[in-house]
Amino acid sequence: MTVKQIGSYLLPPGIDIFERGWLSANNIFLYGDADVSLVDSGYCSHQELTVDLVSNALKQNGLKSLSKVVNTHLHSDHCGGNAALSKKLDCEIWIPEAEAIAVQGWDNNLLSFEQLGQDCPRFSHQGLLVPGEEILLGRYRWQILSGPGHDNHSIMLYQEQHQILISADALWEEGFGVIFPELWGEGGFEEVAQTLELIEGLPVALVIPGHGKPFTDVKKSIEIAKSRLDYLSSDADRNARHGAKVLLKYKLLEWRSQDLNAVQEWITRTPVLENIRKQLNMTIEELQEWLPQALVKSRAATLERGRLINLN
Repeated sequence: MTVKQIGSYLLPPGIDIFERGWLSANNIFLYGDADVSLVDSGYCSHQELTVDLVSNALKQNGLKSLSKVVNTHLHSDHCGGNAALSKKLDCEIWIPEAEAIAVQGWDNNLLSFEQLGQDCPRFSHQGLLVPGEEILLGRYRWQILSGPGHDNHSIMLYQEQHQILISADALWEEGFGVIFPELWGEGGFEEVAQTLELIEGLPVALVIPGHGKPFTDVKKSIEIAKSRLDYLSSDADRNARHGAKVLLKYKLLEWRSQDLNAVQEWITRTPVLENIRKQLNMTIEELQEWLPQALVKSRAATLERGRLINLN
């Protein structure tokens, strides 16, 4: 769905929002005479739809080409369409500066895709997003801000004139993305707090999050996020259990329905779930049993005839 107005806030000319489901991150299409850009490109299983959305937007606005794709961070739901867009539309790919070495060598130890049990077609990059600098996206200049926590290399984008923040997964209307760095032994809780403090200090009239609808009540969302952070950081096992459930739920959005044996096999071979298993002091069998049942208990899935089925 293309979003043009959020409550009483009318988007300025040259900005379209493609609100996606949870498998693919939202895309922001920004266009002007000097530049046409897309922020984030969705998951690879949706790549044809992403190409169609961008191609249609180009056609509707009388534009000849897409200049570049800008990735707020390199989780597969934000960059899975990069390769297809680059091939189809011959656009540049811009990534956070801290990810340059990982992408250049396509280093699976540094990239998150295999770690999280997800897929992303290989792509190359032509530009780097450096916190503290500015970038032209469409007809406006945007400040590049560091937004660690959910991903410690993530950036956000801020347009001062219109007070718009593209927050990626650092702030949603009712929370933020899983604090993944905590799951592999890096800091994350303090980084989330710092990012929320940064957002709180900006004059923001509209937030365009990585997932969910754009919103204008920024103060309320920050309060919700802080409460959520307090809850998760007070017991690291909570964050681990939450992360495990989100990862399986995300994979189930891709599968829609999957044989329970295949689900358990995926659990076994997903590296971050092994970290979580150790943190929660579970055997692999206990994790294989608990995790699907946790989705069923939360009414995110159901088990029927040996298959785990997505419910929403």
